[in-house]
Amino acid sequence: MPHLAPLISAQLALSPFTILALSVGFIVAAIALFRVHAFFAMMIAAMLVAVLSTAGSPGPHHYVQAIGSVTTAFGSAAGSLGFTLALAAVIGLSLMESGSAEKIVRCLVSAFGEGNAALALMVCGFLLAAPVFIDTVFMLLLPIARALSVRTGKNCLLYVLATCCGGIITNGTVPPAPGPLYVADHLRINLFVAILAGAVFGIIPAIGALIGARWFNSRMPIPARATRGESLESLAATAARPDSDLPGFWVSIAPVLAPFVLIAAASTLGILQNGSLSAVRLPPRLATTIGFLGDKNVALMIGAVLAVGTNVHRRKIGWRRAGTVLGAPLEVAAIIILIIASGSAYGDSIKGAGLGDAVRAAAAGHAISYVFVAWLLAVTLRAAQGSATVAMIAATGIVSSMAGPAGFGVHPLYILLAVGYGSKAMSWMNDAGFWLVSRVGGLTQGEALRSWSILATAVSVIGLIEILAVSSIWPKLPF
Repeated sequence: MPHLAPLISAQLALSPFTILALSVGFIVAAIALFRVHAFFAMMIAAMLVAVLSTAGSPGPHHYVQAIGSVTTAFGSAAGSLGFTLALAAVIGLSLMESGSAEKIVRCLVSAFGEGNAALALMVCGFLLAAPVFIDTVFMLLLPIARALSVRTGKNCLLYVLATCCGGIITNGTVPPAPGPLYVADHLRINLFVAILAGAVFGIIPAIGALIGARWFNSRMPIPARATRGESLESLAATAARPDSDLPGFWVSIAPVLAPFVLIAAASTLGILQNGSLSAVRLPPRLATTIGFLGDKNVALMIGAVLAVGTNVHRRKIGWRRAGTVLGAPLEVAAIIILIIASGSAYGDSIKGAGLGDAVRAAAAGHAISYVFVAWLLAVTLRAAQGSATVAMIAATGIVSSMAGPAGFGVHPLYILLAVGYGSKAMSWMNDAGFWLVSRVGGLTQGEALRSWSILATAVSVIGLIEILAVSSIWPKLPF
């Protein structure tokens, strides 16, 4: 009997590929079939991987230690990103409640001209989806897009698709959106570099999305319709709301702009001082101040104070009751933090299972395109269980484990972009965003499938082609 436990443990030992397949299958089945919350699905999967990968290990307490390693990884990720995500949520909801987001939309539509309203709406989705969670972006901007369609009497589908495509591009590739923020932190990518790259690499997919939106609009003319809880009259009232009811443009955009400027200044200073221009030296006190203000948490805290201040002022709440506006965004952020931290724990468990060594042994010296593998993993996970955030986090953990200490062969930035675009493909009925586009955008299920699902996947493919092309020319970047 004393020798029975080690014998059972040895018989339970599985290969890393089998453990990976079982864990991915569990995540997909738990979320898609049994409707288990993504947090519990990812945490249980992480524990499953940890237990299976330690089977056969010596010692009586290795299973307990395996579970402990999962909770430790979970706590580490929550501690690293939790405050950042909470601040982003406060900024996002305050922009919506104060009318700042609507003001940004109106000013951009006015600047671009009504003839280019689709481009203006795409830019709005692109700008707001970084600090504002994507579901909130859809809930906020789609009624505005439809109200514009009511006023002009045309282009409802064009405005809806352009708005949503701008949002998903940023949501997949530009921090502090939750998925890109986690991937940038996990792969140790400079935050400003990640923000800038996401914006630059988003230009070509955005152009493709705008062309596709115009194509669908010309072949599927869809009128603006009343939706549940929102009549055409209410849309018309939204369009006719006077600008005097909204804050000024610079006040509205300051909570978004200030953190990006501060992070950019600190990151640029760090790159200059650590790179080829290391001779560049600022006075120590100034350099310290820039570094402090440009820390992601400090910068976003400044943005949150500006956003809450505008919200409190416009709603005439008073500073003594300012804390009441913080509850709702923190409730939203808490769910995202739990999902991201559990996904990080899953990734650490996969890495501990020895997947990297197994992949390199199976490849037998052949080159592996980790960019394509990362994109394909994200697409597969997205199609199977629906959540883009879960797809990004799980795909990042798996591909990082595959690459191991040897690295990806290209700059990690390309991996961030690959999983970001991969997570936006295959938006269909198991995706909450699909139903928001359909119901809030005034589309039927069939119309959404024939337009939005196809266009979102096209954006994903265009992003992949762009990343593969650029990474083949400049695989190693100097930052």
